Amino acid sequence: MSVDLDQTPRSLLVCDRSSFLDEKNRISSQVEQLHFNYKVSVLLPECSSAPSHLDSVLNSFSSFYLIRKLPIHELLDKHFLEMAVYQGNICRLCLTLDKDSFQVLGFEGKLSRFTHRTNSRYVVSVDLTDSSMAPGGRGYLRLLTGLRSRLHLKCDFLLSHHPGGGASLQPLLSHYDWSEHRPEISTHALTHLSCPAQLTSDLQSCDPHSFLEWLGAVDGDISSENSPSSFLSSFVCPEPKTTLSQALSISICGLLLPQDVHRLIQEIRCYLEQPLLESWVSLTVHGFVDSPVSWGGSEHGVLRGGENFYTLLMFHDHTYHLHLATGAHDICPP
Repeated sequence: MSVDLDQTPRSLLVCDRSSFLDEKNRISSQVEQLHFNYKVSVLLPECSSAPSHLDSVLNSFSSFYLIRKLPIHELLDKHFLEMAVYQGNICRLCLTLDKDSFQVLGFEGKLSRFTHRTNSRYVVSVDLTDSSMAPGGRGYLRLLTGLRSRLHLKCDFLLSHHPGGGASLQPLLSHYDWSEHRPEISTHALTHLSCPAQLTSDLQSCDPHSFLEWLGAVDGDISSENSPSSFLSSFVCPEPKTTLSQALSISICGLLLPQDVHRLIQEIRCYLEQPLLESWVSLTVHGFVDSPVSWGGSEHGVLRGGENFYTLLMFHDHTYHLHLATGAHDICPP
């Protein structure tokens, strides 16, 4: 067996326990720091259909655009910077390039953390609010010339905007092949679902890796009723376990903004305040596996696994357990 295949890639898991009522909780900042999300999964125990208020929040997630074969130098267009980029909280352009492309570009960068034994990949990270990157500035003109005249890169992009900001993208979209999309929502009703008993009693005694493995199996519709000798799957629900008579698995996919995720979290908290409900709900947010950045703009090990997600387990008493996961070679999540 190949040396590269006989070892499972390592991963990094950070766990945090706190309360939404604690003024020092960091949920808002942690949600904001995973910028590029493609999927949110929610598991509602003892529920058969999505509550109307929760369904309304899911259907109000922002639309996004797919624009094809966009020259990267268009992202430095003065009008686009002023109308779209400078209006946001993050004004940074990140390029991950092979060695040849990096040398052709002729702009400052650094060696990738994931370059293996040879210097094969480089990262160019540019703060577009820096004075030298103002349109007409020395750094701006140097980068624009490199992208426009020497490195003729064209890529397909997913673009989104804050509510009311769609007009800022229209001048750019009008020159290229583009289409608008709504996030896709799917639901799956489950019955007689095996569940770790600690979710309804003492979660602290539940191994977080086992819990996340079970949650992933539920999201992937993988049975946990298997024998250890099964050829197809030997996965079983962690012990001790209980059985939920019903549960609802909801997922929404697209280019999902952190602000929309935060609104969903707040609505789930309101949902948990209702009497006679099961005491917990889980929410998992998946970052794009092939994104060049992950937490807060840190370089992402897309070529070494791609793990890039967090799971928030919320309880009716406003406490929560947060699990943040990424590849072992990535910078530790915040």
